Amino acid sequence: MTFPVEIRVPPGKKKERLDLYVTGCVENATRTRVQKAIREGMVLVNGERVRPSYLVTGDDVIRIALPGPPAAEALPEDIPLAIVYEDESLIVVNKPAGMVTHPAHGNRTGTLVNALLHHAGTLSPGADPARPGIVHRLDKDTSGLMVVAKTETAHARLAAQFARRTIVREYQAIVWGRFGNSSGVIEANLGRSASDRKKMAVVAGGKAAATEFTVLEQFSYLALLRLKLRTGRTHQIRVHLAHINHPVFGDPTYGGRRIVWGPGTPGQKSVVQHLLDLIGRQALHARTIGFVHPVTQKQVFFESEIPSDMAAVLDALRPAGNSRSRA
Repeated sequence: MTFPVEIRVPPGKKKERLDLYVTGCVENATRTRVQKAIREGMVLVNGERVRPSYLVTGDDVIRIALPGPPAAEALPEDIPLAIVYEDESLIVVNKPAGMVTHPAHGNRTGTLVNALLHHAGTLSPGADPARPGIVHRLDKDTSGLMVVAKTETAHARLAAQFARRTIVREYQAIVWGRFGNSSGVIEANLGRSASDRKKMAVVAGGKAAATEFTVLEQFSYLALLRLKLRTGRTHQIRVHLAHINHPVFGDPTYGGRRIVWGPGTPGQKSVVQHLLDLIGRQALHARTIGFVHPVTQKQVFFESEIPSDMAAVLDALRPAGNSRSRA
């Protein structure tokens, strides 16, 4: 038996039952399935079989051969789409906030893939029947541009560009705080959070990640940024900005829905709450995508205007007498 997943428990970790710890580490796992796997010897701690009640402690090495649930084939659904460009090889689509990219545990229907299958008929099969055509993803509550492959050739050539990091991707985000510099680069390694395995974090042994930022507008306690990815890690922009104490406004996962900068009086706080009510998600939008077309071999670029919920926040800020500067 092979054990493809290895987890090294961080030093100083508070003791926790093995079944609970593994359930939190493995995406879409259930405690019942994890307990069964532990009893069947599919989870080893320091090379040995243990019980589900074993107390995990710092420096333990957990090896897991837990099988994932079979992927369900995605089915077409008649859902409106904002198609920016389409030809025989690919589709560039403007994904709205709130739409999951592809079917997964807890979101089997209503996804971008379901909508695209209805629109296009067929997409590149890829390696996963639940993810046809998907070369890259956006978080559920991040809006903006994605390129989707309709043929296997397009899929392979686009995936190669992502792997070489030659795809141009620029985002806009409303974030907390004031910036001393008009531009900069955030470089910090990213990996799974030791305290919550469903979140990402800056960790010493993580994967290298770099995000460029430029301040487009500066308000009294919020700012509008342009961001460019040098790498493409999970939640990269959101984690990097939270790491430098400028979390994305409205982000419930990485501290963006609490007051981080500025308002201190009840009246000011009510204004902030109004702004948060205008946007029930992280204020992050994938505005630009550029790549070499997999068939024509020409460089192409596409842009998407900032969505209405983010625009509403900016409109509320601009006439309020806040100082601002445009890049």
